[in-house]
Amino acid sequence: MPKVLITGCAGFIGYKVCEIFLKNKYEVIGIDNFDPYYDISLKEYRIEQLRNYENFNFILCDIRDKEVLRNIFRIYEFESVINLSAKAGVRASIINPREYFEVNVLGTLNLLELMREFRVNKFILASTSSIYAGHNPPFSEELKCDEMISPYAVSKKSAENLVYNYYYLYGINATILRYFTVYGPAGRPDMSIFRFLYFAIKDEEITVYGNGTQRRSFSYIDDIAYGTFLAYNLKNFQIVNLGNDEDNCVNEVLDIIKNFLSKELKIKYEPFHKADIYETKADITKAKKLLNWKPKIKIKEGIENTLNWFLENRKLIDKLKI
Repeated sequence: MPKVLITGCAGFIGYKVCEIFLKNKYEVIGIDNFDPYYDISLKEYRIEQLRNYENFNFILCDIRDKEVLRNIFRIYEFESVINLSAKAGVRASIINPREYFEVNVLGTLNLLELMREFRVNKFILASTSSIYAGHNPPFSEELKCDEMISPYAVSKKSAENLVYNYYYLYGINATILRYFTVYGPAGRPDMSIFRFLYFAIKDEEITVYGNGTQRRSFSYIDDIAYGTFLAYNLKNFQIVNLGNDEDNCVNEVLDIIKNFLSKELKIKYEPFHKADIYETKADITKAKKLLNWKPKIKIKEGIENTLNWFLENRKLIDKLKI
């Protein structure tokens, strides 16, 4: 049974990526530090789902702690690393940029250094569509990205540069996956669709930053996890977009939620945030060619699945602090 280290396994994307590797008979060593950026009860929920698999091993660990990581590398002797640990969130990165660089850049460096030391030769890094600021959509991987408008985006591009450096110097097979606005069941409560559903179900006010015409490649979690699994066997150095090539505006998402719940939503519009990108859309030509991948879940089905999860897990939802 091949062994893979997946960091950020209690995170939204990390947990679903772990799940697909576990279902495909990999032994997964999952690490996470349970960062309190959002309510950790969601992270506890995700880990409990993963504990149902006998081939899952969880270790509480921060990727900034190189010595603890070294012991993990020494004990488990895995064949690859998938780095899904990150400080996420565009607006929050403006408040605490130092921590974003410590986790996203130095944490990635720790993993790469230990891969070199222990001769682990396969690496996947989760990156973000936020680095495409300054370009007109759809965004392709060939675009030169040097106009990032948030510390979060700068930290992720810096991590990308490190990954290329270790591919060039040491021959590590490395793939960078740029994710686009991922949503779905058990998602991140700082993301728009989760927040819209949370406040709509509770009949509370929904805050929208901007007038609602801003557009996103809303990408369903199962599609993203499967694309990550397919990218596992890519060789050399690759950058690949994983996202929905059909974008939607925020007001369309709100209308879908309103129709599913059959009630009017209480919406408050605030000024658009300076660090946000107004429009994102993924060019997935490369993912189709290299991975034979394209998203399957349309926005209405994805929101319906997410809403059903909310209703099935109402006790968890009610105790969440957002």
